[in-house]
Amino acid sequence: MKKFFTLFLLMAFFALNAQETANRFFYELTFKPKKDSARVEKVMTILDVTKDKSLYRDYTMVAQDSTLKIQVEQMQKSGVFKDFSKMVTMPKFSEKIYKFYPDMKVQYVERISSGFTPVNIGYNDDSKFNWKISDEKAKIGSYTAQKATADFGGRKWIAWFASDIPLQDGPYKFHGLPGLIVKVEDEGQNYSWELKGNKKVPNFSEITYLESVSPGGNGGKVQEITREKFEKTFTEYKKDPFASMRPMLKPEMLLQKMPGSDATVGEILKKQEKMIKDFFDANNNPIELPTAAAKMKK
Repeated sequence: MKKFFTLFLLMAFFALNAQETANRFFYELTFKPKKDSARVEKVMTILDVTKDKSLYRDYTMVAQDSTLKIQVEQMQKSGVFKDFSKMVTMPKFSEKIYKFYPDMKVQYVERISSGFTPVNIGYNDDSKFNWKISDEKAKIGSYTAQKATADFGGRKWIAWFASDIPLQDGPYKFHGLPGLIVKVEDEGQNYSWELKGNKKVPNFSEITYLESVSPGGNGGKVQEITREKFEKTFTEYKKDPFASMRPMLKPEMLLQKMPGSDATVGEILKKQEKMIKDFFDANNNPIELPTAAAKMKK
């Protein structure tokens, strides 16, 4: 009986630990979406840290996950179409960035359409941060942080890291300092991240509910390609998001009405296409500036 009880406790321990827990760090990002304007916007971003990797992304869709799950399930139950563009707050940024521990392999991922199926494409970024650490210190939130500088993506960056948090990580692609980066911004203050808090996330999932139920069901699976091919593919996608889908859209299909709606499939797709294009057109001031070689190719 004693052996059975011990075995039961061991099984319970491993079952509990199989449910992954993440430490979620919240970074407020202040940025200039237009390079010829001083107007700034703010968005909350998150860095989810697990035992073997971290995941950085815009928090907007994650924050709406449980609400959208209810809406989708209601729609499936009723069979009546709902226009999610009226219910969803669109994110400011669509990329996901993974850093795999302990070697800090960085993977940049975007989601595009391939026919009617969404796919995740990504490239591995082997850029190195040659940080110059100074003795200067400052209070960032509740942390005493130390200053470091580096050149990256065509900009000069100033970072503040807290050695009290033993994570060589930070928002976006930033990493490699002896402590978590609690603030980082470029000299021109085009982009500035500042840590605002953190919490434990039990039963952590890398993908949102909408990603899990999307056609194709590939979830977080990523097609790794070269950075050059990624940039070419993603640039073409931004110009014409439905290019791979258009040959499959027959006239009779576009004229069909959505269940429980007066809108046709064609009208819904046209609205979605405009929404995607407006999303990409809203920001012409990228975090990483195009290199001179890349500009010459365009």
